[in-house]
Amino acid sequence: MALAAGGGVLVLVGVALLVLPGPGLLLVFAGLVLLSRAVPALARYVEPVRARAMQGAEASVASGWRIAGSVLAGLGLIGAGVGWGLLPWLPFAGWSTGSSLILSGVVLLVLLVWSHHRVHGGRTERT
Repeated sequence: MALAAGGGVLVLVGVALLVLPGPGLLLVFAGLVLLSRAVPALARYVEPVRARAMQGAEASVASGWRIAGSVLAGLGLIGAGVGWGLLPWLPFAGWSTGSSLILSGVVLLVLLVWSHHRVHGGRTERT
């Protein structure tokens, strides 16, 4: 039951992050893995989602421009989170909004490092 609940939450958050900033497809994949252990009929969906998630991870580090854009987006989310936490005149101001933005930025940067390490094997390219 806990696997189904955890998987369901990950799938729902992942679906929301498909349109919001964050690693939506990777969370959908993680949720499907958990759900497929609780509901074996869902196992047939795991591989296609895994393939798309890994393809997206590889595409995110395919060029220096994409990496730079992702790093700037992550830092921007962290900066916006600090701003939303400190500036009371912003709409929905407070640390509840700010901390969710900061968490999104940190997750984005961690997954970017993971993707880079997975695709490039931890080595840096030299020209």
